[in-house]
Amino acid sequence: MVNIKIFLGVDHQGFKVKNDIFNYLKSNGMDIICSDLTNDENDDYPDFAYDVCQKVLNENALGILICGSGIGMSIAANKIKGIRCARVFDENDAFTAKNHNGANVIAFSSSLNIEKIYKIIDTFIVTKPPTEERHLRRIDKIKAIEEGYYHEL
Repeated sequence: MVNIKIFLGVDHQGFKVKNDIFNYLKSNGMDIICSDLTNDENDDYPDFAYDVCQKVLNENALGILICGSGIGMSIAANKIKGIRCARVFDENDAFTAKNHNGANVIAFSSSLNIEKIYKIIDTFIVTKPPTEERHLRRIDKIKAIEEGYYHEL
């Protein structure tokens, strides 16, 4: 696997797989940093999404977010300018998110099988960013929407 810094954020639902993921990535030589926010039964996923995404942007890194469904984390993450977060379910989603959509963060459900989670993460890490003109054109349109100057319609 390539060696890139990865930030990991989990809420109380994601906490059950946090250590497995951390240990898996460490054992594969990854530079993995967990959010230093405290997990408890009343924590809020937007806090973890914000914390991880700010670090991803500051360090030009990748992010992994885990909550009960992955939906809340992805919604919160995508509110942050410069973040393209995809809720993924399998390796194909992870590939497409990064290679077609330029995702720098993925989010998924803590209820996925741990072996499936490893495959999703591996795929996301090794997949190259987009290079095809059609994908880059679409990402530029997303950036234009984010900046408030999209006028394609």
